Amino acid sequence: MFLENTINHTKQSGWIEVITGCMFSGKTEELIRRLKRAKFAKQQVEIFKPAIDTRYDDKRVMSHDSNEIQSTPVPAAANIPILADNCDVVGIDEAQFFDDEIVRVCNDLANKGVRVIVAGLDMDFKGNPFGPMPNLMATAEYVTKVHAVCTRTGNLAQYSYRKAKSDDLVLLGEVEQYEPLSRAAYYKSMLRDKVRNIKVNEAEEISPKFKTGNG
Repeated sequence: MFLENTINHTKQSGWIEVITGCMFSGKTEELIRRLKRAKFAKQQVEIFKPAIDTRYDDKRVMSHDSNEIQSTPVPAAANIPILADNCDVVGIDEAQFFDDEIVRVCNDLANKGVRVIVAGLDMDFKGNPFGPMPNLMATAEYVTKVHAVCTRTGNLAQYSYRKAKSDDLVLLGEVEQYEPLSRAAYYKSMLRDKVRNIKVNEAEEISPKFKTGNG
């Protein structure tokens, strides 16, 4: 379990925490837990999420288990500093959907003494690093990687396999569109999908060629 940094009360110090992993791994659940602890301590807390994320609620950060906390949807990372003025703690959910500016925003807030807690997917459905998440993890003081349970093997899952037939990088969805898979299960599924997508031309009848001449 993550425990908050011991604050040197003689000098205000900010930092960045990143919570990452695949879908259904409990990222938002852990983000909400940390933010509620800060609120209980009567710290000034603001929570932001990308305006594109409207799966559960327009103005709440909500986990798959229906835990929720009030949030402010913003269209771009540049909107966050203005709205986060005078905050002790800033929470950001679904950070992978933000533009690269989110990295500078988080570091600027931390440099001003704000505790910044960021949650987001580390990889997209193709298994590639997702958006600004690698740079956020690189500049964060604390990185927590959480895992789901593979729906096929029961092992730890770190990949978000897309069941829906779409190549769009951003496709909001739940269990109908995605499932968490282990490395082995993900590799087999992606290989199977690749084989299924191979285009095979219709069979053509080839006329026999007869030799002409003296023979």
